[in-house]
Amino acid sequence: MSMGDLISIHPSELKFPFELRRQSSCSMQLTNKTEKYVAFKVKTTNPKKYCVRPNSGIVLPGSSCNVTVTMQAQKEAPPEPCRDKFLVQSVVTPDGTTSKDITPEMFNKEDGRVVNEFKMRVIYIPANPPSPVPEGSEEGTPPRASSQENANQNFEEVSFFLFCWLTRKCCLCFSPFINYYWRSYYSLVIYFVFHLFPNLMQNLGIKIFRGY
Repeated sequence: MSMGDLISIHPSELKFPFELRRQSSCSMQLTNKTEKYVAFKVKTTNPKKYCVRPNSGIVLPGSSCNVTVTMQAQKEAPPEPCRDKFLVQSVVTPDGTTSKDITPEMFNKEDGRVVNEFKMRVIYIPANPPSPVPEGSEEGTPPRASSQENANQNFEEVSFFLFCWLTRKCCLCFSPFINYYWRSYYSLVIYFVFHLFPNLMQNLGIKIFRGY
């Protein structure tokens, strides 16, 4: 919060969420710290780029006024740091003054008139900040699989090859029957392989389609 003789301004700098071709806004609050009527006026070094509402007004004693600053959609990324600036001027006015009574001459420093001024800088922040990189992995690389996932995969692979070894032994022992029933037998083997080890089949690049 910035403190002046007449008003306090919060925040002390304007932060705009920046995204190309999108309008963005931020606000500031002006609080009258005196027991007098205070007039304010907001100026900017780039009036075509920003819209201030209200850009001037009266803040009653002990009260506050919210000011919204809107940045027009930009086609190009702005330079860093941003060179745009805002100036908030404030001056004491007679009691009963309204916004309609404000004139540009009220903020001239001629004839010994005291005009408080506060400069504000502009900061652009990413509208969608990048996701944090998981701990233990480098940026740009996929996160490593957990030890539990690796253990499950290893167990499934060992089980699969053990199943194949037992199947081969059965084929050697019962070869006469297999020659006769080979169609139904191998259909049964394929069924068990696909349903007992679906994840492994997917890892091998085989797409499984279940009809139930």
